[in-house]
Amino acid sequence: MRFSIIMPVLNEEAVLEQQLCQLARVCARYDCEVLVVDGGSEDATVAIARRFGRVISSPRGRATQMNAGAAEATGGIFIFLHADSTLPDDAFQAIERACSVPGVVGGAFRLCFNCSHLAYRLVAKATNLRSRWRGIYTGDQAYFVRAESFQAIGGFPDMALMEDLEIITRLRATGRLVLLPHYVTTSARRHMKAGLVRSVLFMWYLRTLYRFGVSPEQLQRKYVDVR
Repeated sequence: MRFSIIMPVLNEEAVLEQQLCQLARVCARYDCEVLVVDGGSEDATVAIARRFGRVISSPRGRATQMNAGAAEATGGIFIFLHADSTLPDDAFQAIERACSVPGVVGGAFRLCFNCSHLAYRLVAKATNLRSRWRGIYTGDQAYFVRAESFQAIGGFPDMALMEDLEIITRLRATGRLVLLPHYVTTSARRHMKAGLVRSVLFMWYLRTLYRFGVSPEQLQRKYVDVR
């Protein structure tokens, strides 16, 4: 099974080298390609990425960048990984087992933060419970999906925000999604910058607005991406 790891980036020099070094180690025993999709970085992001994998240039926008990476990918399984998220050592073995089950089209990992403070552990636990009970995953949980299933639904919707929630709805209409018992580790930097409570409440606020019909473009104007 060949894996295509697709990573959208924009001005990620602060974390990218460490993340790609760890990813190279995890990929070492598997048939993997790493596609780093740059949305117009103005720092050393592209130079760093070229040392570890193929760099693709794309118009800015997470959904647009991930679709651009998928269009160039050659693997049977696509993994969409944020630049500040780290896969577990047994990620590919776990995905292979999950995708060997008939009807499974994709899924995600459980979430933990690279911060041991109790508040962050509680937020991660709440996220994982929501994923188990309601089947709602976020992009930080490293989505994986069969290439043919991704192509069948037309990829990520062309949205400024909330593309991660929307694609899960579309994939679920085609087959089963699974939450793996393994953990992807994501950086707490965004929560630390804004303040954990404020950050979590703000994301709940945006998702609530989205469920009530506010457009992703309007939500994007409220959203500040922290690096």
